[in-house]
Amino acid sequence: MVDALLAFWGGDPKTAAVLERLHMRTGVDGRYFSRRLEEYAALDTWGKTNNAWIETAVDLGERALDCVVKQARLERAQIDALFFVSVTGVASPSVDARLVNRMGLSPQIQRNPIFGLGCVAGAAGLARAADYVRAYPDRVAALLSVELCSLTWQREDRSVANLISSGLFGDGAAAVLVADEKVPRRGPRIVATHRVFYPETEEVMGWDISERGFRIVLSPDVPKVVTENLGRDVDSFLAAQGLSRKDIGTWIMHTGGPKVLEATGESLGLPRKALEVSWEALRRVGNLSSASVLVVLDEVMKHRRPAPGTRSVLAAMGPGFCAEMLLLEW
Repeated sequence: MVDALLAFWGGDPKTAAVLERLHMRTGVDGRYFSRRLEEYAALDTWGKTNNAWIETAVDLGERALDCVVKQARLERAQIDALFFVSVTGVASPSVDARLVNRMGLSPQIQRNPIFGLGCVAGAAGLARAADYVRAYPDRVAALLSVELCSLTWQREDRSVANLISSGLFGDGAAAVLVADEKVPRRGPRIVATHRVFYPETEEVMGWDISERGFRIVLSPDVPKVVTENLGRDVDSFLAAQGLSRKDIGTWIMHTGGPKVLEATGESLGLPRKALEVSWEALRRVGNLSSASVLVVLDEVMKHRRPAPGTRSVLAAMGPGFCAEMLLLEW
């Protein structure tokens, strides 16, 4: 992987030393990419790269939605609302519209394309889908996240932030169905949601967008923002529900990176074992931006399902800078 990226960046020896050192610290053992590594060189304009993003996002989106629809024993046309989140490409008509055409989804479906929330969008999209279902309890909402981070690599950008992101972020998709109790489903109940925006933190994370595409903004202050805010805001959220951290049996947290997960544990006063599923997801597939927290949720639902009555907090943070959190009950 490092050798392929070195070729991508022209084989500069100085870049090679920094790249290898940074990649060893990401905590990532494997990732998925949209293209074979040798194919990225041909994506030499933003237009070509974004076209590759659209093509792959539609393909992955269809597969992800079909997976959850089949598991729920529903038909495609039974999806009443589709929330689509991504921050790694742009399209108009948006990907959700293209999926309506390709998959034969209901012509009356409510489309909700959301761009720009980055890593927090998995939690935010889940909360928005829950809001929709509370308003329309007889309907089914789907959340779809597709993030193709490898298609944002900037070959002219040899900044530490870009070199780190090339070793940390991967490509992937995830989908979730949300339905009210009138439409019984196998999954936790979303009890409450909460969001917090941190003023004057715009430069902490995001993109600088130019004619070359997306250039990563990734401040060293991200772990500091997590450490200083997450624990306090989770406590405030839980207190509003008459709960505290000791009432939470499972923590479903965005994978971030090693420093972000360490900051998360420090801020919440949790041992590493409490975030084991997030650490494992990071090791296995890297940071998938908005899809990451949904991958962690999927692992918990399929292989580490809590006992009935257990409460969980699902949370993520991202550009803004901001946090989104949900209280779940199994």
